[in-house]
Amino acid sequence: MKLESKSRVKNEIIMFLSLTIASAIIAFNLKSFVRTGGLFPGGFSGLALLVQQILSEFFNVTVPYSAIYMPVNLIPAYIGFKYIGKRFTIYSFYLVFLSSFLTDVFPAVTITYDILLISIFGGIIQGAAISIALISGASGGGTDFIAIYFSEKKGVDVWNYVLLGNAIILTTAGILFGFDKALYSIIFQYTTTQVISIMFKRYQKDTLFIITDQPMAVYGKIRELTHHDATLIEGNGCYEGAERHILYSVVGREQVDKVIAAIRQIDEHAFINVIRTEQINGRFYRTPTK
Repeated sequence: MKLESKSRVKNEIIMFLSLTIASAIIAFNLKSFVRTGGLFPGGFSGLALLVQQILSEFFNVTVPYSAIYMPVNLIPAYIGFKYIGKRFTIYSFYLVFLSSFLTDVFPAVTITYDILLISIFGGIIQGAAISIALISGASGGGTDFIAIYFSEKKGVDVWNYVLLGNAIILTTAGILFGFDKALYSIIFQYTTTQVISIMFKRYQKDTLFIITDQPMAVYGKIRELTHHDATLIEGNGCYEGAERHILYSVVGREQVDKVIAAIRQIDEHAFINVIRTEQINGRFYRTPTK
């Protein structure tokens, strides 16, 4: 019990350190890249920057970033805490609070004035920071809470609505401050999304086709490691005409390497084909968010 308790405490410390680093990177990126280029990130962060700039440009009112970003995250945070997972929400709100606070206190350090470089490298930095947060068990807050709630609890994909919200923010920014900044913001958001898709694979799926002489042992290992099931297909090899056992299973992309390594321990001659899965309809086990 003591070892488990120490391990749990160690994991918590590592997670909070990771989230602290992610928060600092996000804040640095907002001050040094996003604001220098006059860009607008997606989600509530972009909304907060848009409101802040409108107040500054048209009403000559200076409002701290955190004074806007924190309140707009309260309702999504409540949804996350009540319906998604308490630990997940606490981690996420820690990231929201610290990143918004650090954005206000960090000095603005201009790295470059080239808006294309800002859009690309700012997007890479933003994507890496958000990926660190996601891997640590948190989210960027705001629209992430809403999207995850509808995806996991209601089975409804609302990412298209999130994209629509981002489009409204960028259109408003384009009308008020020039469409060149809005278009460069699209490059920033696209780069951010691509980096996240490379680094964070929890919601990505792969299909495995496994030809093996030990199908039940392999199936048992898949079940043990992933909690996912499999379908056994009996077939014949065309070259030799020998009877073959084919296992079909869909697993999380982050689980693939672990599953393949385990299969090799059981059947080193197994033939494994991994196919990217674009969409799943039907029952599929999802690790619950805590």
